[in-house]
Amino acid sequence: MPAAGILAIVGVPFLDYPRPHAFAHRGGAAHAPENSWTAFEHAVKLGYAYLETDARATSDGMLMAFHDRTLDRMTDAAGPINAKPYREVRALRVAGSEPIPRIEDLLGAWPDVRFNIDLKDEPGIGLLAGVLRRTGAWDRVCVTSFSGGRLRTARGLLDRQVCMATSPATIAAVRCTIRATSKGQQTRLLARRLHRLGVRCAQVPVKVATGPFIRRAHALGLDVHVWTVNDRSEMARLLDLGVDGIMTDDIETLRDVLIERGQWHPRDDSDAPRQANAP
Repeated sequence: MPAAGILAIVGVPFLDYPRPHAFAHRGGAAHAPENSWTAFEHAVKLGYAYLETDARATSDGMLMAFHDRTLDRMTDAAGPINAKPYREVRALRVAGSEPIPRIEDLLGAWPDVRFNIDLKDEPGIGLLAGVLRRTGAWDRVCVTSFSGGRLRTARGLLDRQVCMATSPATIAAVRCTIRATSKGQQTRLLARRLHRLGVRCAQVPVKVATGPFIRRAHALGLDVHVWTVNDRSEMARLLDLGVDGIMTDDIETLRDVLIERGQWHPRDDSDAPRQANAP
């Protein structure tokens, strides 16, 4: 169910798709090389309306869908990706076969798909602002980061408010309000602050997504998205707890679980089965 708390989420296009939201983590890394065109295309064909990816800058200011700071793990090159110009990065291949996509190209490829974008470095912040200006994709992105500083900088550089996820400090604050004695007052103050900053969802690891945390986040008007969940039974358990979204590498299993529960909401123009076809 949608989060409905002291300050209910109103007018947030990124979150307006029926819940629970299914996120293809790095495009669905269990089925194709992570953050590759093949992974994203497979997720879109399955019916995923939400794709999760990472953003890193090249040395000459191109924003790429790439997770690691260095190229070593995923390509046959070495060293930081931000030390190489785009002309070199575009020639590299993930897992030996897949080019590294530009964020701008991904946003343009599927104009109805929503992208959860994890800002991985400082140079990427201003670049993302430019990408959103050129593509007009403001309503189709949620900006997240493990760095509260990067999120603050993004808020200052973006021309208009976009959906944003909580910082680690805010996650800690939400957890503290669970144990607070003056819950009502603290909840109201925190809810107003989050609403003012455009923070609309708490994206947390499985260990944080307890029943009390989910209830408190909902009371604050936040959706709860959990990462990275690849086990079928864990998916079902979290959905039973009332999470609003799940991020997974195993996008086929998550789709199957949601179909079985009557909670799968594929994109309208996908090849995915509708609820009527569920077993």
